[in-house]
Parts: sequence; C-alpha cells; structure tokens
Amino acid sequence: MHGVAMNGEPELPAGFASFPYANPDAPKGGDITYCVVGTFDNLNPFILKSMRTTARGVIDTIFGNLVFEPLMRRNAAEPFSLYGLLAENIEMDEDRTYAEFTLDADARWSDGKPVTPEDVIFTYETFAEKGRPPYSGRMAKIESIEKTGDRKVKFTFNENADREFPLIVALTPIIPAHAFDRETFDRTTLDPVTGSGAYTIDKVEPGQRIVFKRNPDYWGADVPSMRGFHNYDSITIEYFLNANAQFEAFKKGICSVYTDLDPVKLERDFDFPAVKSGDIVAESFEMSIPPVVSGFVFNTRREKFADPRVRRALSMLYDFGWVNANVYNGEYQRTLSYWQGSELSALGTPANEMEKELLAPYPDKVTADVMDGTYGKDLIDGREIGRDQLREAVGMLREAGYEIDAGVLKDPDGNPVSFEILIASPEQERQAAVFQRTLKRIGIDVSLRLLDDSQIQTRKQTYDFDVMIGAVGFSGSLSPGIEQLGRWGSEAAKAEGSFNLAGVADPAVDAMIDAMLNARDKETYVAAVRALDRLLISGAYMVPMQHNTKKWIAYWNYLDHPEQPSLNGYELDTWWRKAE
Repeated sequence: MHGVAMNGEPELPAGFASFPYANPDAPKGGDITYCVVGTFDNLNPFILKSMRTTARGVIDTIFGNLVFEPLMRRNAAEPFSLYGLLAENIEMDEDRTYAEFTLDADARWSDGKPVTPEDVIFTYETFAEKGRPPYSGRMAKIESIEKTGDRKVKFTFNENADREFPLIVALTPIIPAHAFDRETFDRTTLDPVTGSGAYTIDKVEPGQRIVFKRNPDYWGADVPSMRGFHNYDSITIEYFLNANAQFEAFKKGICSVYTDLDPVKLERDFDFPAVKSGDIVAESFEMSIPPVVSGFVFNTRREKFADPRVRRALSMLYDFGWVNANVYNGEYQRTLSYWQGSELSALGTPANEMEKELLAPYPDKVTADVMDGTYGKDLIDGREIGRDQLREAVGMLREAGYEIDAGVLKDPDGNPVSFEILIASPEQERQAAVFQRTLKRIGIDVSLRLLDDSQIQTRKQTYDFDVMIGAVGFSGSLSPGIEQLGRWGSEAAKAEGSFNLAGVADPAVDAMIDAMLNARDKETYVAAVRALDRLLISGAYMVPMQHNTKKWIAYWNYLDHPEQPSLNGYELDTWWRKAE
C-alpha cells in the first residue's frame, strides 16, 4: 500500500501530487530565522539527556524534522494517515500482526550512503538499549525485525502490540548505522549528526543559535509527501533567555515569525512601526482539531493530591470568567474536555451503551454528571466564581475529611493545606495568581515559583513539583493513539521523563487506552475515546484553563504561505520566502 490510515482507508490515491495544504510549486531559496526561548547543549534528540536541552529543528513538530526522517510521513489534512517517505510502500495483514516496508531506492543519508534495512534494525536496537522514551520502549511490542530483501525490512509484532503500533513504527525517525556508535549513543554531543532529511547542520553556537543548510542533493525533494516542504536554503534558530527578549528581537526583524500570539497580545502590543507600515502581518488560521489542553497539573504522586475528591474541589476554583473578561477580553472559551469540539468529546453527550459497557468494570470512576453529559454547564458560560461555587467546593473537601479552622483549610490529619505552583512566564504568573487568589478565600496557602526553561524541564523530567502549568504532551488530535499511554498510562507514571506529569496510574484509564488502540471500526474507537475523556475529566488530574479555536501568527511580509490550511491551522515547513 502507498499509504495507511488508522481507521478506514487513506484519502489520497497512489500517485498523488502533494499534500493538499502544501504548494508543490513553492519557490525555493532564501533564508528564515526562527526564535525560541531556552538553551541547548546537545544535537542528539533520541537520548534521555536530550529531553532538556536538545537543539530545536533536528526533529521538531513546529519547524519540521530537518535532519531525521521516518519511514512514512503524516498527512496533516487527515486525522491519522501516513504516506511513503523513506519507505515507498507498506504491506500488512488484516490483523496488523506484521508490517513490511520497502525502502525507496533513492533514499540516501546526507553523506550520500543509501538507507538500508540494516539502518532500520540498528535504529530500533539502539533506541531500545540507549534511547529515551517513547523510542526506548518500542521493542517491547516487536517479536522480530528482519531484512527480507535488499530494500525490505519486516516487523513482526507480539501480543503487546495494538492496531496503531504499525503506524507508530512507520513514524519512528531512522538513524544511520554507519554514523552512530551504539556504545556512546547515550552521551550528549555537539558534533553535527547525520540524517536523511532535507537539511544538514551547518553551524552550532551552543545555547545561542543553530544554522541548518538545505542539502542540494536531498534525495526526497520529489517524493509526493515532501513536495512543497522545506523551501528555504538556510534556517537559523536563535535562542533567547526570556519571552520579552524574543519579542523585541522579532520587532527588530531578527526573527522572521512570532508564534506566541493571541488576540489580546495583538491588541496590546502590536502598535509598533513595522506593523503600521505593513512590514509585519498578523494572521489567524481556524483550527479543525481539538484545542491544546493547558492547565494546572496536579502531581498525584504526592499524598496531598492523591484523593480525586480533593482535586475535583480545587478544580472548581479556577476563575475562568474573571480571567476571560479581564485578561483575554472575552475572546476565549473554557476548556473542559480533552477532545473538546469534536465527536470524540464527552462534553454535553450522555454515555452510550458501548461506553457504558466499556466502563462497567470500573464503577464509580466516572462522576454522574460526566456520565450523563451535564458536567460543565455551569462552568462553560464564563461566570465569575461566587459564593455558591466556594461553598460547593468546601463541601466536597469536607466530605474528604478537610475542615476550615480559623480561616485555614486543614487536611484530615490537621495539617494546613499548602502547595507550590511552578510557572515559566509572566503570562503563567498572571493565570496562577488568579487561582492563588481564589484558593486563599477557602484558606489554602499557595506559593508561586518562577523558574527558567532548563529548571522547568528538570522538574518535569523528575516530577519534582506540586502543581505546574503544563501543555507539553497535551496537544489536540482527532486521532489520539499510542501517545496516550505516555500521557496517562500507568507505566509512564513510573518512567522518568515521560509526559505523564500528573502521575495517572489507573487500570480504568489503561483499559480505555487499550480499547482505543485496538478498535477495528470508527464507532468502537469513538466510544473508547469518549470513555477515556470521561475518566480524565472525572479524575481531575489537571485544571484545564481556556482556549481559542484560532491559531495566530505574526510574520514579516517577505514570507508567504499556501492558501489551504491543514487541520492544525498552518504548517511552517510549507512556507517560503518571496522573490526579492
């Protein structure tokens, strides 16, 4: 098959010209500079140490995978369909017990050597021995990997695999056996790494900038899934200590684009000369996927947040109504579901018989209002928190054994309730301060700690926090899959560096993810995701905040982009520089 879909058939036929949101005739040439906040001291994105400070762009969900490539490439105009890249086709049986890939005869590493089945096998063996999650755990679902021809490699899966796993295999970046030493693979490096992607690493200034140069001999320039992508001759990624410095650099023309934009910032901060002259353009793109879920994540590994009744009570006290009116000018909506605005969401929808059957072995895991679809009606309308909500929250805490004594909330052992919220930016500080103010009204002492990017990453990786504002790992999708194990699965809760920041370890959640991954038709799949949504909402593992259905970006007018958006709104790796 030239392509494969998680459910049903891929939309694009064999021989398609390009992905619909890419312009195959986009001009090539020029340069672009992206700007990020943080630092870097490593160029290998596949090791545990890389999770804090690997240079952006080597593999990147925003700027594109510039150096490394997978066997197949995802089409962002479909929920979850893949088409050939390093592999020109895939063969599977109906039960997906195996997947055999035929490598493209033209596939080459940037040093000109061919991509081989041995490289694919080396990748998996090295990731299993020396790699980081999630790459390190993939061999646990593979019975064998074997070379079955000069350009063929076959994966046979074991009983741990699910129906999505062949697609995950197809999406795993491949590394060259001749350019990596397995013995030293887990060490950080600043030596340019070799990949098969459209770019090579040209210059490295640790912590400051990295420059990628388009490979003039890039093998995949005319592969249909790559036409219209990677149009610049040179890509520079500049690093800044904080968001203010990054924004000032954008205003001066150092940065080509600015992605940390919303309607409020646009109204408040975009009145400088380059905007007035039209040199900078601000534009919004409507997204067709569930919004990114960002909010206050409770670390349930800590005893103070182990009781879901406590988390539910605290979750009631984020004053979205005040924040939306006073910070976001009423432009935002309350986030209450992990797949809000799609058929996958449980919000406002009573559980159907299939969902009830899936959840039957786990009674009392889903609250009655979430089960019958009435949850959120009093939260989504944007009213500010009043005495009624405070009384209800205190009542829930009393049911859990908490009491207010002399204006201080005390736990069942008589200890005052207090916790710390980690924050990473002034905007997060404003959001946290609102939550802090409301919690103080019921006697909870909340402190805020502002950390830099590297400190935040270290705390995330080791789960050293009470509460933090998180969005990493919670991106919206119309086709949630194996990544949910890393976000919510019990095994991930124990693995250092996973995205399961909340420490969710619930057999019911594991069972719904398993049902989702093994669904053989859309009806079963939707039921499993909705059931998972109900468990996550009821578990109150985080306090979701707000979202806007539009994706905003500002850019200098020497850039241009395709007319048709993807489901994600825009894809920066399809943009190009206008001719001078």
